[in-house]
Amino acid sequence: MKQKTLLLYIILCVCMGAWADEKEIPKAQYNVNTIALDDTTTWTGRMQRQMDSLINLPIFETTQLGLYVRDLTEGRDLVCVNHRQRMRPASCQKVITAIGAIRHLGGNYKLHTQMLVTGEVRDSVLMGDVCFVGGMDPLLSQGEVYQMTKALKDVGIDSLAGVIYLDLTMKSQDDMGWGWCWDDKTVPLRPLMVDKKDHFVSEMLTDLRLLGVKGASIDRIVQAKCPTSARLLCDVTHTIDQVLDRMMKRSDNFFAECLFYQLASLSGHRPAGRSEATGYIDMIIRETGLDPAQYQIADGSGLSLYNYVSPELLVKLLQYAYINEPIRSHLLPSLPIAGIDGTLERRMLKTLAQGNVRAKTGTVEGVSSLSGYCTSPEGHVLVFSIINQGVRQTATGRNFQDKVCETLCK
Repeated sequence: MKQKTLLLYIILCVCMGAWADEKEIPKAQYNVNTIALDDTTTWTGRMQRQMDSLINLPIFETTQLGLYVRDLTEGRDLVCVNHRQRMRPASCQKVITAIGAIRHLGGNYKLHTQMLVTGEVRDSVLMGDVCFVGGMDPLLSQGEVYQMTKALKDVGIDSLAGVIYLDLTMKSQDDMGWGWCWDDKTVPLRPLMVDKKDHFVSEMLTDLRLLGVKGASIDRIVQAKCPTSARLLCDVTHTIDQVLDRMMKRSDNFFAECLFYQLASLSGHRPAGRSEATGYIDMIIRETGLDPAQYQIADGSGLSLYNYVSPELLVKLLQYAYINEPIRSHLLPSLPIAGIDGTLERRMLKTLAQGNVRAKTGTVEGVSSLSGYCTSPEGHVLVFSIINQGVRQTATGRNFQDKVCETLCK
């Protein structure tokens, strides 16, 4: 009996000890101030003191903050607050897409929409087919569709004996990105769009009739891969810089997705999808020294609920872009400038941040973000990323971000 009592006593002591150890473990503190405060006689010290007061504002009792500021000139971190936490980036995802596209496609890359034909022309009749190949070009306009159809008349074609092919094999058939909400107001992700509308067929047929191009099968549209025997008759192109300007300055989601699928098509797969695009983005994440397995890239625009990145990743990619001139020369001009243009046109007005901060904004329900560059009063190039998550009002995040930028610039 004494042995049983002793055994129960030992078991009880072990359990009480384990319980006590568990009680001693402190709860995780999400808003951890990891700023190393310098001497307040220096700009860095004064900036960090001001930043310390900002990150302890009452709003962070109920919302989450990810903040990372790095001095590229001296190669050191200035501010690190939850910078490795995975968060939704909103449209700062476009920074990742832009850098990936410039890195892998090149600054001279062009987006193509092509018209090809098969067969021969006899007595103004094309004894073959016409094929339109979609290239996910968000800048394709109604006027350019007219120029494509006019190319038939320019080579003496008045009538079509064959059929019209629409080659939409560049990308998968999904009209929406992975993780997009059903009620998002989005443009369908299709390779042949006109002025961001799914009107290519109607515009093309209207133009053919206006030009007097006839044919018994002119209304017979076949969605299939363009025959290998077809030869190029017209090629409409736009540069990557034209796409970047609209994508970054105005934060156009469709433009970002089109660039995302340009990356995907680089794989040579037909149709190409998200996994092909993310493969190329993973490559540059590795080149920054980070592990792509720690993040999730769901789309090119930031609309998806499934994107998970960190301020550290955004800063590392922006640093990577800045030190690589072929990337920097295309990325920097595309970023909105505080108080000057794009989505930052009305922000940071009449402060030292105006005309200084170049950054991409981001806004989705509950998330506000800002990532980019600025120059300190000492002339140092700073790169930063700020993600405010769990905010009920967008202004809460934007006001905080503006104060951070103003602090970095004064």
